[in-house]
Amino acid sequence: MRTDIFARLDREPEPPKIEVPGMTRTRLALFGGTLAFYLAIVVAVLLSTWLVTLDWKIMLFRPYQQWPEIHGFLDYYVVLGQRGPTAVMVAAWLGWRSWRQHTLRPLLSLGAALLLLNVTVGAVKIGLGRLGPHYATQVGSAELFAGGDIFPSGHTANAVVTWGILAYLATTPRARRYLSALSAVVALGVGLTTVYIGTHWLSDVMLGWAAGLLILLALPWCESPIARAEALILSLRDRLREQLRARRRLVPSLPVATGGPRPAMPPQRPAGAEEPVREIIGVRSGRSAARGEGRLAPPLTTPRTHTTHSAHAVRSERTPVTPAGSRRPPHSRPLTGG
Repeated sequence: MRTDIFARLDREPEPPKIEVPGMTRTRLALFGGTLAFYLAIVVAVLLSTWLVTLDWKIMLFRPYQQWPEIHGFLDYYVVLGQRGPTAVMVAAWLGWRSWRQHTLRPLLSLGAALLLLNVTVGAVKIGLGRLGPHYATQVGSAELFAGGDIFPSGHTANAVVTWGILAYLATTPRARRYLSALSAVVALGVGLTTVYIGTHWLSDVMLGWAAGLLILLALPWCESPIARAEALILSLRDRLREQLRARRRLVPSLPVATGGPRPAMPPQRPAGAEEPVREIIGVRSGRSAARGEGRLAPPLTTPRTHTTHSAHAVRSERTPVTPAGSRRPPHSRPLTGG
């Protein structure tokens, strides 16, 4: 048994008992409060309140011109909110977790969270159609229903969901606390970076934070469908394995030398067919063998199909030898009278 630190990287012998988060009263209260905050931001933007005025003040302040020395770093940091790179990184980690713990729940939870993210955030983006700061046309306007797609911020919501799913799937309370704090810092930084670069309004980022948090808080409601999907996938996998094993048992395997030709399979005779009659050809006579005309070759056999006619006797191909002496029977001398 390994005792070093790398032993934790080995696959566990059996699936561990993982406590699945449930929809507790605390989580339900947080979900309700976050939903109220989400709706308040949408209403504030629709009515062009002080929040829209704050958006324009920050946009005209142009943070990327005030602190240009950090622009290069933040251009790379904002990638932590892009859906493609973050999904690949997190999926690779959760794929290893699934293999190690003999369960598909980590990958299925990530898929469910990303599906909810695309549906909810995408629908609001298309429905409100807000333009970004670089495409704004009228100072002080909310720029809604103009064909845009930046409200709420997809970068911010994706950062909350993709990094927050690691905390949601943590197996210990300590790991859950640390990962929650880390994902919150990353999501907060990604959102503020988009405001600094000028691709999003501040209200876009605030709504993105709320949208991502709502998805994480609602994940316990998805645990039952995730469990059913996992059972279905595993049953299909076991059925496919049984079919492959059955096919391997039916096909005989012959040893093949490395780089050599594959041996030819003998023709299979149908069940119930009679064994073909074989006749011996090329057998030398006893006299030629006695003369020592060379070593006799092993008899060759050729298959002959069975017919209803009587089989002919096997004859030798040599010329029959005539016995020496006269064929006339001996006669006794005639008796003479005296």
